[in-house]
Order: sequence, then structure tokens, then C-alpha cells
Amino acid sequence: MTPKEVLKLIDEQSIQFIDYKFQDFPGTWQHFSVPAHHLHADTFEDGIGFDGSSIRGWQAINESDMLVLPDPTTAFVDPFLKLPTLSLTCSILDPITKQPYTRDPRNVASKCVDYIKSTGIADTIHFGPEAEFFVFDHVRFSQEANYALYEVDSSEGIWNSDSDDGCANLGHRPRHKEGYFPVPPTDSLQDMRSEMVATLLDIGVDVEAHHHEVSTGGQCEIDMRFAPLLRMADQLMIYKYIVKNVARRHGKTATFMPKPIFGDNGSGMHVHSSLWKKDKPIFAGDGYAGLSQTALHYIGGILKHASALIAFCAPTTNSYKRLVPGYEAPVNLAYSQRNRSAALRIPMYSPSPKAKRVEFRCPDASCNPYYAFSAIAMAGMDGILNKIDPGEPMDKDLYDLAPEEVANIPQVPGSLEGAIQALEDDHEFLLKGDVYTEDVIETWISYKREVEIDALRLRPHPYEFFLYYDC
Repeated sequence: MTPKEVLKLIDEQSIQFIDYKFQDFPGTWQHFSVPAHHLHADTFEDGIGFDGSSIRGWQAINESDMLVLPDPTTAFVDPFLKLPTLSLTCSILDPITKQPYTRDPRNVASKCVDYIKSTGIADTIHFGPEAEFFVFDHVRFSQEANYALYEVDSSEGIWNSDSDDGCANLGHRPRHKEGYFPVPPTDSLQDMRSEMVATLLDIGVDVEAHHHEVSTGGQCEIDMRFAPLLRMADQLMIYKYIVKNVARRHGKTATFMPKPIFGDNGSGMHVHSSLWKKDKPIFAGDGYAGLSQTALHYIGGILKHASALIAFCAPTTNSYKRLVPGYEAPVNLAYSQRNRSAALRIPMYSPSPKAKRVEFRCPDASCNPYYAFSAIAMAGMDGILNKIDPGEPMDKDLYDLAPEEVANIPQVPGSLEGAIQALEDDHEFLLKGDVYTEDVIETWISYKREVEIDALRLRPHPYEFFLYYDC
């Protein structure tokens, strides 16, 4: 939409409120609303002022004034609010200079798109994430000085097979690692996922498929059709918003936390990407798996910088409960066609050049998509510009390799701390074109260390009592 079309939509649908949405530094949507009559055509050029001092990772209290600049192309009528409300996703400006705020994730993604165009290699980079999530019936958690607990529960959970809570136990629950593609009644979330998809389609997000995922306890996946980087990052935020609110409408709770259940597969977000120029794909060729040399160099860049990338793509301490051997997690930094045990995969479903893409399997949906997609793109571009050789592909089942073979394959970092250290040591490729700034990198590193890594390290873990109380 254009600003003029947005204003026309407000009149036609009797919109009462405008909801301005934007992302905080770690990657969660924030918002505030104004009466609809306060939105004018010049708002799309001048922005709206707000206090940025309480937004995580942003301004100090003495520099709190900021501007949100709504993007008319992101407009949709919110399907969950009682009064007619139009949602607009915003970028952030400095109110004095009117320049894009460097710590705004959306501005980083915009600069990444501009940088790719400036190289002359491509004019578009498409992304297609496969974001997995859990739907639970109940969750509780607490952390105090003298106790810590968490509990999630699901009527689908195999652990409820012997429950006797006064209601009929009708069985039909997916066993651990056996939740992939069962029909109802074992898949009890079909109607809910269909409602999520219908809601996404209604507001203009194209969806290709939905299904139950591998884990017991309500793991699901909805696949969006690929789109340009900035648009897809916007859509992933909409996707998470829709999933959580439809689940809530059904009296359930959805989470994109990577590993909420012990002993079963976690939730990942396999990210497909491809470069295009003048509406033609440039990853197709006559090389390995039908790839061009450009695509192979792109893979080389991602493999070279993978450990640093993961600081943005798997950015929580919980992410590394998922990235462990034995649960179909891509811990091996290798590439292959078809092989899902490699960190980078070239899907072989279609011979069409337009379908040729690279799938990076390490990310999860706890990430900030603007930062994660931009980091992947910058690593791939570094590979292309410097002609980085990805080495030989690995077409064996990496889960069944002998220990001496595994020892020769680089692994993902074993913790968020390791990934953050890798980012600190290797981030020059992110600074090209001023896409990321040193300030963004330094703030990300310090935030993760102080707010998440150190905070978790200081607290006793419940399992430590099992291990050590009698020592």
C-alpha cells in the first residue's frame, strides 16, 4: 500500500486506532496505539515521537526521544482486537538528525538489502524460514532466591498417557520423536493450525503448508512462501503474533522457545535463501547439486563465519539445548544435497532454477529475524566477494560417522557464550557497507553476556540438587 491507500482503507473500514509496531533490540515486538484521526499523509515522512529509554538495548534516559516511521506497505487490520485497528510496522529514526537509528533491527536489514544491490552481484535476496513452535495447554515457571521451577503440559504429551484426572483418557498421543505427520486424532492441532494459516492468508502472508512436527507435546510448523529479506523479516514477526494469539484464543499457549521439553527434538527454524538479479535466479548452475559457482562461494562464506553467525541465529542460552547431537540438530558445519544432518543443505525437490536455494539449518525462531537474515546474507556475500571455497560436500549420514571422522568436521559452538566469543573475534564481514556498526555488535555482545549468560550462570539449576545435594 501507499500512504494514500492506507488513509483510504482507514475510511472504508471505519478504523478507530492505529497500532505502531516495532522491534526491540533482542527481537520482540513492541507497540503503542493512537486514535486513527492522528494519522496523516505526512506521518509517513515525519514519524511519531515516543520514549525509547525503556526499550531493551536502546537509548539511555538522557537520550530517550525517538521517532517511529511507519511503513505503509506493512499495513493490515489486526484480526484479534475488539475495536477496528490498523497495524503498521515501523522503522526508528533519531529525532534530531532524522537518520535511521543504528540499533533498530529493521534499519540494519534495510542497509543489508542496499549493500547487496551496491555490489552489483544481485538486486534481491529471498528468504524462506521454516519456523517451528510448541502449543501447550499450560505453562508455569518461577525463579526465586530459594527455589526454581518450570512446568509445561500438553494434552498431546506422551507423558499424559497414564493420566487419570477425572476425565476420559482417549490416548492417541505422539511418542517422543514420532510426531511427524500423524493424522488426527493423534494430531489434535490440525484445526488450530488451519485457523492460523487462514488468518495469515487473510492479511496477505502467503503460506505453502502446515503440519505437526517431530516432537510430542504439540510441536508444529507453518511454512511461508519465500519473500525478499525485509518483507520476510516483517512477515516472521506477523507469523509469531498470529500463532500466539490464535493459540490464546483457543485457551492454549504457543512458544518459539527452542527447547522447552527435555528428551525430545527442539524447535528450529531452517532458513532458505537465494540471490536473484533482474528477476533471474543466480544460484542455479552446473556445479555440485545443480549450483552455480556463486552459490558455492555463498556457502563457503556461511561455513567460514558460521560460529559468529550463530550468535544472531541461535541467540539464547536455551538454543544450545537444541543444538546437541541425537535430536536431528545440525551440529556439523558441513554442506550437502538432501542430507538433513548437515548445517547447510541444498534441497533437491525441483529441477527448476527458480527453486535452487541454500538451507541453513542452525537458526531457531527465538532470533531477531532482521539481524539473523542480515547476518546470513552478509556472510554469504563475503563468500562470494572473496571466492571462499566451501570444501568438499559431506553426503554421508553425519549422525552415524565414526568418532575419528567426526573429529575432522567443525562443530557449532556448544553454548551461547562460545557463539558470542566467536562473534567478538569474527565480525568484520558484518561491518561492510555500514550494515552493522561496531555499536550494534558491542551492544549485542554485552547484552547477551550481562543479561542472559551471566544471569543463568549465577543461578543454581534444579538438576544440580539431584547431582550434588548429598556431596
